[in-house]
Amino acid sequence: MEENRKSAQEFLDLIKKSKRGKFKVYIGMSAGVGKSYRMLKEAHTMVKNGIDVKIGYIETHKRADTERISEGLPIIPRKKIFYKGKELEEMDLDAIIAQHPEVVIVDELAHTNIEGSKNEKRWQDVMEILEAGINVISAVNIQHIESLNDDVKKITGVEVKERVPDSVLAQADEVVNIDLTADELVTRLKEGKIYTPDKVETALKNFFQNEHILQLRELALKEVASQVERKVESEVKKENGLTAEKFLACISSNEKTAKNIIRKTARLANYYNSKWFVLYVQTPKENPDKIALDKQRHLINNFKLATELGAEIIKIESIDVVKGIVQQAEERKITTVCMGTPHFNIFKIILATSTFNDLLKKLSTSNIDLIILS
Repeated sequence: MEENRKSAQEFLDLIKKSKRGKFKVYIGMSAGVGKSYRMLKEAHTMVKNGIDVKIGYIETHKRADTERISEGLPIIPRKKIFYKGKELEEMDLDAIIAQHPEVVIVDELAHTNIEGSKNEKRWQDVMEILEAGINVISAVNIQHIESLNDDVKKITGVEVKERVPDSVLAQADEVVNIDLTADELVTRLKEGKIYTPDKVETALKNFFQNEHILQLRELALKEVASQVERKVESEVKKENGLTAEKFLACISSNEKTAKNIIRKTARLANYYNSKWFVLYVQTPKENPDKIALDKQRHLINNFKLATELGAEIIKIESIDVVKGIVQQAEERKITTVCMGTPHFNIFKIILATSTFNDLLKKLSTSNIDLIILS
């Protein structure tokens, strides 16, 4: 009976997937590499081939080349919204779904919508468009991908506020990297093809430093390569009937450590196209009435981050953390447990590591891998 129900659900999922629009994403290492230009060029090719393609939203940033190539393409007018006494424009989600073109171009995937819009983020609009059976071509810079936020901050010194969950990128049917060398990008900047002349010097001293560009370029190349490998891995596993990986990230109420564990586990799960969970074992010492309000807020924010990155949250109460971790890992058929470095100094490691050793022994007997994240 259970097998029949599972088979029926799989078929239903297949039908839903076939009705869903296809999703293509252009990724770049920074502004000005030519993502919008490539999308518009592709749109022109589609029009010539009789495909009903429309511009849902394009941001030209007043770049001459981009504005020139956008001419002649059918556009769905933007919606006007009054916010704080000003008339602003936003992509018209309802009009796109009502007109139902075969393909819609949607720029700036990480954009935050004006307050009062149906969805908070543009990527949420895109998910609705795809569910309506419309194909979407979109674009995003590498620094806007959620799980790379810490890496980008280390490289540039800037924390990017507008971010796209990795789970959104994982739904893309095709991911294309728009690549330029550092010299090519700097030349474009100096020629005024990215920013207006008054902003060039500031950009060269900050974000567009040669070292920053090289590191961001490496991140972009790795991200696209991992997306391709993820799809290959997924298809091979389906064909060969191999067991899927399942990751369990174990977090505490420590905000910084937890955020790091969540993002790194998200990267691993995304690479293997795997289901993953975030586990918080609440001990009696961490009851809401015994921990500070700021820690409780951090915990809620970390749960929200994990959910946006595609994790399922598990929160249990237990006096024995190890027992709680092992029990959940066995129940959910976890293949890999991820946790932070144990907070012991060298003398404590030598004298007393019974808790950690207990976890190692129990996981090894259950044939579960353990990854210690720095």
